[in-house]
Amino acid sequence: MYKKRIYEIQLLFEGALVGILTGTVVSAFRWLLDWSEVVREVVYSWGESSPSVLLLWFSLLFLVAAVLCRIAEKEPMASGSGIPQVKGILLGRMRMNWFRVLYLKFLGAVLGIGAGLSLGRQGPSVQFGACIGQGISRLWGRSGFREERNLLTAGAGAGLAAAFNAPLAGVVFCMEELAPGFSAVQVLSGILAAAVSTAVSRTVFGAQPVFHLEDLPVILLGGDYVTFLLLGLFCGFLGLLFNRGLLFSLEMYDRLSLQSMAKVMPALLLAGILGFFLPEVLGGGNTLVDKLLVMDYELSFLLVLLVAKYFFTLLCFGSGSPGGIFLPMMALGATAGAIFAKGALFFGIMDPSLAPCCIVFGMAGYFAGAVKSPVSSSILIMELTGSFDHMLILLCISLSACLILDMFGVLPIYDAILRRSSGKKSMRRH
Repeated sequence: MYKKRIYEIQLLFEGALVGILTGTVVSAFRWLLDWSEVVREVVYSWGESSPSVLLLWFSLLFLVAAVLCRIAEKEPMASGSGIPQVKGILLGRMRMNWFRVLYLKFLGAVLGIGAGLSLGRQGPSVQFGACIGQGISRLWGRSGFREERNLLTAGAGAGLAAAFNAPLAGVVFCMEELAPGFSAVQVLSGILAAAVSTAVSRTVFGAQPVFHLEDLPVILLGGDYVTFLLLGLFCGFLGLLFNRGLLFSLEMYDRLSLQSMAKVMPALLLAGILGFFLPEVLGGGNTLVDKLLVMDYELSFLLVLLVAKYFFTLLCFGSGSPGGIFLPMMALGATAGAIFAKGALFFGIMDPSLAPCCIVFGMAGYFAGAVKSPVSSSILIMELTGSFDHMLILLCISLSACLILDMFGVLPIYDAILRRSSGKKSMRRH
């Protein structure tokens, strides 16, 4: 009994340490990505009147492609989102060199997302936290996989919490998506890691929500609920298409058997071109969501944004570049919500004051429809927007979106990617 108590206290202490280190790493990662957005805007502003700036920029994109290719060759676990890899490690299907993955993933994600690839910071942040959790476990001399798994999961939740400034969502996502069935003390360690990580992040970026919006009207029980359930079904169907498209993109890249440079360079070149004609689709999507909340775009332009962001994200993720799909999915959901609002207003089934709600709720529906994590998506949207008055409607929308995935028998996207990756590894062993 005494040894058990000592172990529990150590686990809490280690969880706090993982939170401090993860918050520091993710905060540096977020700062560099924010800085890269400013640099991109300056480059494209100068490039309109200076061909030499354009030449320099596309030369840099070529250099970024070369670095990303080298990273993929040296450490395959540093490619892609990071969440399927973490899930694979927790299930005992994969292994990683925590330090090498940490610094190579950090470098690759900063370069790729900073250059404009439609990838998010959240997947890498989850993997950063997992790497730090595994590293602390190894340095502390933990002997068992179960003990290492505890800190690895706590680190993953801390990474998501710091990336989104959302401690509760970080914990719930880990329990719902990555490692369900944890004991009370393990959950407490994860909560502590997420809270400490968020505190570090808020010291750097402040306590304001990631997305900035005015107060949303509260949705009363009645006819509006039916309208928003339709929004959930609509976003769930689009989330299903995203799952299918993402897997198709990965399959097509495999079939083409391209060299690393040939895989990454088209996405970076397209990013360079889109920077002049459709900059809204570059990067993860923070800026796009903020613009949708304050701008009344025409339906035709919203459709262009949805289609362009969708296919550009598929191209970027399929290339194997380090980066996640959390934020691109939310940007797609927000755009889908804006399109749904246009249709609902046209047919007179929604009050105009509820249009901003469609954008916010669309993020939850799209994410839930792709990942099949209804509780995580609902809590995440509440923390991202700072609005906690919509839990019931968010849960209803998220659950209706998940129904689409069940109806068509489609695996959640992270499970599908993990199954695909595990199958490829098994084929290589044979």
